[in-house]
Formats: sequence, C-alpha cells, structure tokens
Amino acid sequence: MVNTDNRESIKNNINDNKDINFNYWINGLLSWWSGFSLRTKLLAIATLVVSLLMTGITFFALNSIQRDAGMNDTRYARDLGLLLSGNVTELVANNQKKEISNVAEKFWRSSRNLRYIFFTDAEDIVQLGIPISATPTSSDSQFQLTRKLKLPSELKKRPQFPLVRQHATPQGQVTDVFVPMLWKGKYLGTLALGVTPNKKALASAALTREVTIAVFISIWVLVILGAVFNALTITRPVRELVRGVREISRGNFKSRISLPMTGDLGELLNGFNRMATQLENYDEANIEELKAAQIKQQSLIATMADGAILLDSQGKIVLTNPTAKRLFRWEGRFLEGKHFLNEIPEILSNDLHTNIGSILNREKEKDDLRFSLGEPARTLRIVLQSVLDTNKVELKGIAVTIQDLTREVELNAAQNRFISNVSHELRTPLFNIKSYVETLHDLKDQLSDEEQIEFLGIANSETDRLTRLVNDVLDLSRLESGKIVQLEQMDIKSAIEQTLRNYRLNASEKNVSLAHDIEETIPPILGNFDLLLQVF
Repeated sequence: MVNTDNRESIKNNINDNKDINFNYWINGLLSWWSGFSLRTKLLAIATLVVSLLMTGITFFALNSIQRDAGMNDTRYARDLGLLLSGNVTELVANNQKKEISNVAEKFWRSSRNLRYIFFTDAEDIVQLGIPISATPTSSDSQFQLTRKLKLPSELKKRPQFPLVRQHATPQGQVTDVFVPMLWKGKYLGTLALGVTPNKKALASAALTREVTIAVFISIWVLVILGAVFNALTITRPVRELVRGVREISRGNFKSRISLPMTGDLGELLNGFNRMATQLENYDEANIEELKAAQIKQQSLIATMADGAILLDSQGKIVLTNPTAKRLFRWEGRFLEGKHFLNEIPEILSNDLHTNIGSILNREKEKDDLRFSLGEPARTLRIVLQSVLDTNKVELKGIAVTIQDLTREVELNAAQNRFISNVSHELRTPLFNIKSYVETLHDLKDQLSDEEQIEFLGIANSETDRLTRLVNDVLDLSRLESGKIVQLEQMDIKSAIEQTLRNYRLNASEKNVSLAHDIEETIPPILGNFDLLLQVF
C-alpha cells in the first residue's frame, strides 16, 4: 500500500514538472515574440503567409499532376481493354480458343504495364488467364484449372459499359478494367485487365515534391535572416513610432518623438511630429465651432412647429423637442435612452411597431402614417425617415416628425359641409325660377294678367335671393372669420307666404294643395328673411 502511494506521488511530481516546463517554454516564446517590433512581426507573418500560399499552390499543382497521371492511366487502361475486347469478342463468340490465346499473348508481350488478362464466360468462370491459364496444355489433358472470377456488382447493373477501378497492392497501385463482351446482343462473358501505373509519372511527381520542399526551406531561411537584420537595425524607432501613434489615437495630440535618426526613418519620425502639431492646432480651432454648430442645431430643433424625435439604431430616444413632448404629454419627463415604442400610447405603439422595424431592418427608407388619438380625437401625421452615415451604408437611427393635423381635418370637414349646403341652397331658387319661367313660356295665353304678374314677381324675388346666396358664397373670408348674421324686425307671415308662392306651382303639378293657417295677432320677430326662407 505504501509502495503504491509512493508511485502515485512520483507520477504526480513528474506530471507537475512537465506542466512547469511547458509553461516555461510557452512564456519564453511569448516574451521572445513580444521583443520584436511591429514591422518585424508583420514582415514575418506576411512571409509566412506567402510561403504557405506558395507551398499550397505547389502541392495543389503536384496533386493535379498526380491526378492527371492517374486519369491518364485510367484512360489508357480503359482504351486497352476496349481494344482487346474488340479483337477477341468475335473469336469468343465462335469459341476459337487458340486464336484468343494468341491475341492475348501478343497484348501481354506488347505492353509492360499489363499485370494480368482474364477471360470469363457468362457464368463468370475463368476460361483463359495470363499469367495463369485455364486452357489445357494438351488435348488429352484431364486437368483443367476451374476458377470463378468475382466481378464487381456495378458491372452487372450496367453490362453494356466498361468498369474501371483502382486498388493498392504490395507491388503498387493497379488499375482494374472490366469489359463486358457482347455479340449481337448476347452476353458472352467479361474481359478483365490489370494495368500498373506509369513509372515516369511517379518519378516526376517525386521530383516535384522534392523541389517544393527545397523552395519552402529556402524561403524560411530568408525569413529568419530578414527578421534578424530587421531586429538589429530598426526595432527602436518603430517602437517609438507605435507608441506615438497610440497616444494620438487616445486623443493626446501633444505626443512627440525625440529620437535622432537620419534617412527614411528620420523623415518618417519628423513627419509624425509635424502631423501631431497640425492635429493639435486643428483640434483647438474646431472645438468651439463644433460646439456652436451643435447649439444652433439644437435651437433649430427646439423651435420647430412640428414635433421632432431622434431615435438611435436600437429604437431608443436620443433627442425630443418641446412640440413632441406636448403632443405626447411628456412634459417634465427624462426620455433619453428609453425605447420610443414603450413611451407612446399602446394603440399607437402597436401600429408603429411594424413600420419602425422595417426601417431598422433596412427594408424601407421612409414611411408616412396618420393616426387618430386621444379624446377629443386628434389627427397626427407621423413621418419616419432613416438616418444614414456619410457613405449612405450604415443606419445611424430614425428621424421621427409629428404633425398635428387636427385643425386642417376640421377645416376640410367644415368646407365639405359648406359646399354641400351651398349647392343645396343654390339649387332651390334656380329650380323655382326655372319652374315659373317655363310655365310663363308654355302657358302664357292661358294665364291671366294677375297670374303672369305673380309668376314674374316670384321669379324676380328668387333671382334676388340667388344673388344674395352667390354673394355669401364669394365672401369666404367673412365665413372663416365668423360671419355676423344681420337681424332686423320682420313679419314671419311674409316669409311663410313667400315660401308657399315659391312652391305652389311645383305642388300643383303633383296635385298637392298648399295652404297656411296663421294667427293674425302674431307679433313681428327679430330675424333674417333669407335665412328663414332657407329653413322653410
């Protein structure tokens, strides 16, 4: 038990030592890498990328060469199988085994790349094979090699096409070709060939691989030499320049580099100092202008008659003017940073949710909506406009403009009612004038002098009434400013009798009798004669 504990303790100590050594080497490597300048690191990384790229291209070319060599071997093996099949198919059909053996022997001797040739019958039994033959050596031989060749299943699915495949052997890659032998539509058997790859192509591929490795090693030697030279010559100036750039990026335009250098590096450091001076002067000169422009912009937004709200790219409120606060009753509330849809009435939020989402998702650039809100109802027009950066690419936010159209809607409704009423009032005297004038024209001889005078009087009074109505229509300014109706003492009986006279002719044509029953003791009233006629 004690020995087991000791072994476990020793094992743990060994693992701890390995971890300490590994961490020591990692920290040493990181410290060594941080000692190089930015330019050295960029040079090393760029060279590494280029070397890896060139090596990848070379290996890709090597693989292409090897793939082309394999395709050439495959194509060569297939063509060889088709050629041999074309020469022996007729012989197989006629069962001329000796001639088949002679042709196969010639093919075998004429090509150094052939590994084997097999002929099978329709039952896949080997009938002839080189270098192993199933043909008896003499006519009286009682022994014959009988062997069934296991053909690929793909060949039986497509017996009219040759099948080519490759497999690895201890002696190297071998390309197998299986050619079905068909004679007048009848399947006679299969011709099987084995072809070895071209040795010259393999040697060329090996040479290309060796050249690639040599080029890779040469490039890395140059990288190391260049890094050493760079570290010994320009490390300090580049470090100082990096430090100065970092200070400038933080907004410290007073940063300068005081390092005596000549040549291109000295000119670069002097140029950096001049740039820092110009930035410092520019920063001091433009801060006040930027503040003044910001104040002007805020004042302009604050004095707008329409409501204005600025949202960021998340739909949160950045800026609101007093008009918008009044329309949404936001007076005295701090809204910056809050979601716009959460601060407006729910009914309006539900309607605007889809439209604001479309603009934030860049599906639309602008949208225009109208809503009725509150009690009494107010009509609001809300315009949504996307705000893009100077390059018109990135969405910075949404500008929301709110217009209160309640007064305009009311005026439009009043105008429509006014036009409808005027049309009706103008139609009535015109109809009366036309009725009495047509009667005078058609029944002139049948009417008495009293009736003619009465009809002309009615037409004349209706003409005067029509004139007064037209004058009222033309006087729109008095209507909009609140027209004062002139009232005077009048007898209501005269207005009623005038109305009956105006419509008596139209009523008689429809067999309607008009009559009135007015008390004689009705006193005068304070009214307007024309408006009473409109009412009656």
